[in-house]
Amino acid sequence: MAEGRLTEKRESGEARRRAEIRVSGPARDGGFLTTTADALVNWARKNSLWPLPMGLSCCAIEFMATAASRFDIARFGAEVARFSPRQADVMIVAGTMTYKMSHAVKRIWDQMAEPKWCIAMGACACTGGMFRSYPVCQGVDRIIPVDFFIPGCPPRPEMVLNTLMKLQEKISRERPHTDSLLRAPREEGEER
Repeated sequence: MAEGRLTEKRESGEARRRAEIRVSGPARDGGFLTTTADALVNWARKNSLWPLPMGLSCCAIEFMATAASRFDIARFGAEVARFSPRQADVMIVAGTMTYKMSHAVKRIWDQMAEPKWCIAMGACACTGGMFRSYPVCQGVDRIIPVDFFIPGCPPRPEMVLNTLMKLQEKISRERPHTDSLLRAPREEGEER
C-alpha cells in the first residue's frame, strides 16, 4: 500500500500545488486510486511523448540509435516517432538548419497541436555549430521556441534520454488547464 502526499512547491514567488496519485488499500483487494484531474492529465502526457524527428543532418543518425534496442527510448513512452505534425508532441530538431529549411520547420511547428515541446539536438541545431556562414541558421531558437538544448557533435543517445526525462519532469509540473474541460458549458447570459 502506497500513500502519496500533497506537496507544495514555490516557483517565482507564487505557490503552485502539485498532487500526486494516491492509492488507498491494496490494489488487488479492490482498492482505489484518488488523484486530481491535473495530475492524471500530466501523467498521461509525460508518459506518452510522440516525437517528430526533424532529421536535418548527421544528428538524425544518433536519434535513430536512441530509438534502437540498445538504448530503447520506449522505456520513456517515446517510441512512436510520428512524421505527421498533427500526431506529434515533441519536435526534435537534429542537425544543421539552413534558412531555406527554416520555413518548412516553422510551418511544421505551427501545424503541431498544443501542448507541444521542442528539443534542439546537436551543436548545429543549438548554435549553428562549426558552420558560421550565411545560409546556416545560428540556432533553432531563432525560428521556434526551444525547451531543451542538447549540446555535442553528435550528442550521445544517453544525452537524448536524459533530456526526455527532464522534459517529463517539466510536463509533470505544468498546469494543463483541465478546469475548462471539467466545467459544464455556460448558458447565454451566464456570468463567469
